[in-house]
Amino acid sequence: MIIRILGEGQYDVPESALDELNELDGVVDSAVRAGNEDAFADALRALLDGVRRVGTPHEVESLDSSDLILPMADASLAEVQDLLADDGLIPG
Repeated sequence: MIIRILGEGQYDVPESALDELNELDGVVDSAVRAGNEDAFADALRALLDGVRRVGTPHEVESLDSSDLILPMADASLAEVQDLLADDGLIPG
């Protein structure tokens, strides 16, 4: 799976890591729905760090499309609210 972090690039993430990323995504989702700006910033940072940790940078010159797009690290709670689907940023 290819996950893009806006403003940063794409990462190849193994399917086996999706459960871990979904847990981190659930914390982001909860913070957004609660309107808790501090918890949101920490949770988003943890999710993006998780993608970087379990993924490998995707070839920069590749024109492959991303399977998922995550907000940049400095995204605001309001910006992420607009991106959230019913099951968070990472479906599943």
